[in-house]
Amino acid sequence: MRQVQVFMYDSLAGVLTQDDTGYHFQYTEEYLKKDSAKPISKTLPVTEQKYSSFSLFPFFDGLIPEGWLLDIAEKNWKLNPRDRMGLLLKLCTDCIGAVSIKEFNEE
Repeated sequence: MRQVQVFMYDSLAGVLTQDDTGYHFQYTEEYLKKDSAKPISKTLPVTEQKYSSFSLFPFFDGLIPEGWLLDIAEKNWKLNPRDRMGLLLKLCTDCIGAVSIKEFNEE
């Protein structure tokens, strides 16, 4: 099982998990309590329910670079292009926009 933290601006919004059954995203209780809580994507509205998918959610997959930039990253860091969660973690920690991904930290 692998997990990453998903931040909206500087607030921990949720946790994305990959396990044997696929991918799961759930907003944190703290984020849900905020009056200013906004969805990270229109396809992932703010809710207490866990989202599940057999493949990486299109929103997160869209954060991963494409084309020549992805080719450079794969070659320089020896990344597997089929490991979408690994690519997300390595290449999306400093995204343009409101959402960023960080290694899971249970603090």
